[in-house]
Amino acid sequence: MEQLPIVLGTGGVVLLSAVIAVRVSIRLGLPSLLLYLAIGVLIGEAGFGVEFDNPGLTQSLGLAALVMILTEGGLTTRWSAVKPGLGTGIALSTVGVGVSIAITGSALHWLLGLDWRMALLWGAVLASTDSAAVFSVLRTIGVGKRLVGTLELESGINDAPAYIAVVVLAEATVVDWTLPLLVVYELALGLGLGLLFGWAGAQALRRAALPATGLYPLATVAVCVLAYSSGQLAHASGLLATYVAGVVLGNSRLPHRSDTLSFAEGLGWLAQIGLFVLLGLFASPTRLLDAIVPGLIAGAVVLVLSRPISVLIAALPFKVPWREQTFLAWAGLRGAVPIVLAMIPLSEGVPGAQRLVDAVFVLVIVLTLLQGATLAPLARKLGLDAGGEAKEIEVDSAPLDELGAELLQVRIQAGSKMHGVYLTELRLPEGSTISLVVRDGNGFTPQKTTRLQEQDQLLVVTTAAARDAAERRLRAVDRAGRLARWRGESGH
Repeated sequence: MEQLPIVLGTGGVVLLSAVIAVRVSIRLGLPSLLLYLAIGVLIGEAGFGVEFDNPGLTQSLGLAALVMILTEGGLTTRWSAVKPGLGTGIALSTVGVGVSIAITGSALHWLLGLDWRMALLWGAVLASTDSAAVFSVLRTIGVGKRLVGTLELESGINDAPAYIAVVVLAEATVVDWTLPLLVVYELALGLGLGLLFGWAGAQALRRAALPATGLYPLATVAVCVLAYSSGQLAHASGLLATYVAGVVLGNSRLPHRSDTLSFAEGLGWLAQIGLFVLLGLFASPTRLLDAIVPGLIAGAVVLVLSRPISVLIAALPFKVPWREQTFLAWAGLRGAVPIVLAMIPLSEGVPGAQRLVDAVFVLVIVLTLLQGATLAPLARKLGLDAGGEAKEIEVDSAPLDELGAELLQVRIQAGSKMHGVYLTELRLPEGSTISLVVRDGNGFTPQKTTRLQEQDQLLVVTTAAARDAAERRLRAVDRAGRLARWRGESGH
């Protein structure tokens, strides 16, 4: 009891440091997860001397944090954004994972001299892209919603097959013709449970008369956690059930939806911070030095071979343009998930598992620095940045749920065909209007004769029913100008 103030005070300092690190990371152009890892390393044996080397507890806490991250990711994923890339996202998260495991395992068997089971275990650990990294990085670099939706869907789903593969390989389960059937069963049942819990939760929350607004976000998160636990108890994919339940709930007309999304976002940040600080605390800098070479070799294999080939094979049936394939290949962000997955064989006492964990640490740090710093320039180079697309903003002071309305913010980028268009020529759908224009730092209420300019910021007020149509119209005019409809541009 005497230690409680110290423990809580230390936790508060770490949390505040992590929040400040978000601002620092934006200024430096680095993903914040690296700073969280650094905070953990600073607290650990190489810094303040706190020793923590319990892989089983790290795995359990890591999976719990991952459930919260997937919950936040699912709740904030808009179905209209992921629907265009649905097929590609599912293919990347299933077929792509299998191809990645095979290629990475084969290459590391030859390059590092690993036996086949251990080599495939390395491939399974590295097959999953990280949902925390994807959700936090991709939504800030200005890429088109179809690409972001594809990558978000992939990162939300591919944890499940990767987790199944790691467990099978770590437990030395006999691999035979029944394994694909097991994977299909676990994913299908996880999907079904996610849909069931999401639908039932949405129906119950709409009919419930809870005594306080703050109870609705708690109940929503609880539904997603129940989906996970039910999936695991049914020997299905609890991770997939969590994400799917979140997507269903997030796209339903929930009471106090904006409050729920704000709460989920804060919970997601807390889970990310706690997870990366914990992993940094577990890391041993002295061991990491010996893992630099195998980590760099494994990272090169993933970056140059397995990720591009898996994207090529998965995207082949969907005729994805080569520019988008290039970005998808480079945007396979690795983060905490591979480290958490690597804890499974370490907890099981698999020989060589410690080397795998240390190499994954090195790989995550290097790839995060390399990919995180180059994603935005690559998107601009490939012409994939979506300057004129609308993005949702938070307005805590307005009870938008009660009004059935939403606010969108649009920035008109250089080269946009929206430049020079009169306000009346936008022809936004009924129920949508531009209420404010900010130009050169000054805001004003636009008139019908207002002519839009590059770098203008627009505040669009729209009913919930007209939101998707308003976004499509804005994207269409951004790409094709005032005659977008005549030119066949629909904004999808």
